[in-house]
Amino acid sequence: MTITLYQIDPARNRQRFYTLQLAPNLFNAWSLIRTWGRIGASGQQRIDWHDTKEAAEQARDRLLQAKQRRGYRLQPGNG
Repeated sequence: MTITLYQIDPARNRQRFYTLQLAPNLFNAWSLIRTWGRIGASGQQRIDWHDTKEAAEQARDRLLQAKQRRGYRLQPGNG
């Protein structure tokens, strides 16, 4: 599942996105894939490895809460 967040502020010319995605990798571990940047651009990407799915989910949830505190909002339809 991919979670997409947006931060849009026309007054500050700010149009940003942030995505969080969990995926199993080839080494029996889990990856948290983060992509961020300006809407319309490809952005940057970082992959963090975690030993278990639960650890990756906890890291994802922490990042989600931090981004929401900074003004990012969930894309409609993300649940």
